[in-house]
Amino acid sequence: TWPGRLPRISCGMVSPGEFIPLAEQTGLILPLGRLVMRLACEQLALWAAMPRTAGWSVSVNVSAKEFRHPHFVPQVLEILQESGADPSRLKVELTESLMLHDVEDSILKMQALRTLGVGFSLDDFGTGYSSLGYLKRLPLDQLKIDQSFVRDVLTDPNDAAIARTIVALGTSLGLQVTAEGVETEAQRLFLERAGCHAWQGYLLSRPVPGLAFEDLVLAHAA
Repeated sequence: TWPGRLPRISCGMVSPGEFIPLAEQTGLILPLGRLVMRLACEQLALWAAMPRTAGWSVSVNVSAKEFRHPHFVPQVLEILQESGADPSRLKVELTESLMLHDVEDSILKMQALRTLGVGFSLDDFGTGYSSLGYLKRLPLDQLKIDQSFVRDVLTDPNDAAIARTIVALGTSLGLQVTAEGVETEAQRLFLERAGCHAWQGYLLSRPVPGLAFEDLVLAHAA
């Protein structure tokens, strides 16, 4: 490159599995996480002002380093207050492995936000060797079946059994169960027969920008 000019880098699409570990290693995950949380809450406030979208909610994935930061709860409370978002429309998604390190601290943080109405989802369930003893103590609203089980649910009897077990466990605990990574109608039908009626994945849509998302949801609701 010419002196004084930065090289032009074209990265294309980068998956969260690639950039999140790097962001955690460099410490960028903290300002990045705050930005994502702020944008999500501002979007909630915008949707709340329109009758057609007032009932919509947003889920925000939170990394281990973010959640363990001592200022995580105060920062979320500040963002909610400044954005004017309804806390009951915000759901925080935590990974199962994150909860294994300091269960008591996790419960305290979750309860502090839960008192305002913030919901919690346990993401990638089935991959982190959960203890049922602490699972029943967590103030959760939702379990998510990890996509690694959903992917081969029609061809691998073990994955099928695990998916059914997670649905039964979550339902017995009074939690909503959502399947990740649903890509085919056959997968969706299997999950529906197993009692899992909420799902996400390419069968509905690939990731899209905000305005396209609004059009997609409103079109399906019509």
